[in-house]
Amino acid sequence: MSELTVGQFELVYNAFSFTIATMGAATLFFWFGRSQVADAYKTAMTITGLVTAIALYHYVRIFDSWDAAFSVVDGQIKATGVAFNDAYRYVDWLLTVPLLLIELILVMRLSSAETWSKGVRLGALAAIMVVLGYPGEIATDPGTRWLWWALAMVPFAWIVYELFVGLSKSLAAQPDNVRGLVNTARWLTVLSWSFYPVVFVFPMIGLTGGTAATAVQVGYTVADVVSKAVFGVVIFMIALRKSQSEMDVRGDAKAATA
Repeated sequence: MSELTVGQFELVYNAFSFTIATMGAATLFFWFGRSQVADAYKTAMTITGLVTAIALYHYVRIFDSWDAAFSVVDGQIKATGVAFNDAYRYVDWLLTVPLLLIELILVMRLSSAETWSKGVRLGALAAIMVVLGYPGEIATDPGTRWLWWALAMVPFAWIVYELFVGLSKSLAAQPDNVRGLVNTARWLTVLSWSFYPVVFVFPMIGLTGGTAATAVQVGYTVADVVSKAVFGVVIFMIALRKSQSEMDVRGDAKAATA
């Protein structure tokens, strides 16, 4: 951190600012979008907006902490003595990562039993993954970081299995017009979440000082935008298409009985 350049500081600063705007706009979009979907999908849209609202709050805190930790003096970055608090990220992930999986389960509109069992299992695995990652994030020696990274990858691998094997039959039962979108949501989840463990190891593969700090902060921020805001748009599109299809079916049934 003490080796940050002005350019690196401003890159992270602007990345945080961009994400605050993105999460705020996404929250409004998802919550106002509830009026466009059927009642069965309103809970999924509420949770989608809740995820970005939680992220918005924490990015404001992260932004403020970053701004308070450094100052520009004579064209150089100086530490103010106030520690940058990166724990806000893990608090955010502990709340939002399980909700991301739950919103996918809800928008698929599975049976009550399947929704409950898969939601609890996936949510718990996501929370365990985040909890296991934090000790490694704050560790200073590579060996400890690798240990906790490996432990956190166990529930991550289980989540991938649940998404692609456990949900395979449920995916096949989805309407034709949303099956591709649901599959996109699964892939988007796995690919965007895969970026987090990659960013985690940046300091362990040769990146040091300001370069490592910048790569980690910007990397996590990009992954958050994709996994929360972009993923939320896909969830909204699934809910909207399913709502329209169900409305068309009810309309056809009413016309047939008229």
